[in-house]
Amino acid sequence: MAEQELKRTPIYETHRALGARMVDFGGWEMPVQYSGILEEHRAVRTAAGLFDVSHMGEFEFRGPGAQNFLQYLTANDVSRLKVGHAQYSMLLNDQGGTIDDIILYRLGDEDYLMVVNAGNIDKDWRHVNTAARQAPGVSVANRSDDYALFALQGPNAARIMGLLTDDPVTGLPYYGVMPANVGGLDTIVARTGYTGEDGFEVFVDAGMAVALWENLLAEGELHGLLPAGLGARDTLRLEASMPLYGHELDEETSPLEAGLGRFVAREGTYIGSEPIRRQRAEGLKKKLVMLEMVDRGIPRQDYEVQVDGQTIGRVTSGSYAPFLEKNIAMAYVTPTVAAVGRQVAVVIRGRPSQARIVKRPFYTRAQGP
Repeated sequence: MAEQELKRTPIYETHRALGARMVDFGGWEMPVQYSGILEEHRAVRTAAGLFDVSHMGEFEFRGPGAQNFLQYLTANDVSRLKVGHAQYSMLLNDQGGTIDDIILYRLGDEDYLMVVNAGNIDKDWRHVNTAARQAPGVSVANRSDDYALFALQGPNAARIMGLLTDDPVTGLPYYGVMPANVGGLDTIVARTGYTGEDGFEVFVDAGMAVALWENLLAEGELHGLLPAGLGARDTLRLEASMPLYGHELDEETSPLEAGLGRFVAREGTYIGSEPIRRQRAEGLKKKLVMLEMVDRGIPRQDYEVQVDGQTIGRVTSGSYAPFLEKNIAMAYVTPTVAAVGRQVAVVIRGRPSQARIVKRPFYTRAQGP
């Protein structure tokens, strides 16, 4: 894709002014780093980082039939989602494969907002509209161009947010959401994130994005806040064992295989529910595991995983983990060899390198909201 065809978030020029290195990410020109991935990663683990995630998509669902429609559209149990809370979930196809993993926010009795992955916006929107044709009492709207979205993450995130608002956002529980005035701007604040740290994701009108970004950076400067790019976001989510669509999740992979069964309803009828029930009854064909390298070398996507010289799976994501100071990976393997503690080999540059299967997640913060 040519550079002039890449989409840009509302604060693209601000990124350039900050010296960000921009890359093509799923058709978007996005900052991969500012000061450096290692520094930004460690800032999030020890102080705070600010991410522009305005490339993510937002779909709105409103009306008396919204809950029933979302109960059919998504894999989690929407009837359990209360106003002022969010729910991690998935859009599944008829075979139980994952079209996308999403977060659903309930903003009012009949008002929901769904956040979808940037590279899947068009695909997801077609899926939603196809399902909505026969759904009574619900209106759907693609609001992706209307919102900017920033993620303020790290142990100092609540302190920084408290400097910018008098609304009780720092009292939100994990996966809580509320409207709030932040830095004089009308926003929606959620206690969600993709780093394994405490933090907030803040929705604001796209026209107000630069003002909010600059306010957050200015107030956070004395508390160690750094702007952070997609490079650190990826290593942070990997340390936290969070899946990335296109790596751990795709349309050939079910959430059960990805170890996300607790987010999938056991009862009820939703798109993909019958194949999911069969998987629960009959067992999985592959299973996602966490790998920690014993030998030197960094495991990368698509590297073979072996036992006794036989290929039993492949790496989906792998990297040096800057905070843990280890080489780690996620991989799909045959379920019979997926036990924690099992020794396996990852083929790195043609040579089997020893690794072991460890508990999920690699990293857990000491405490949270």
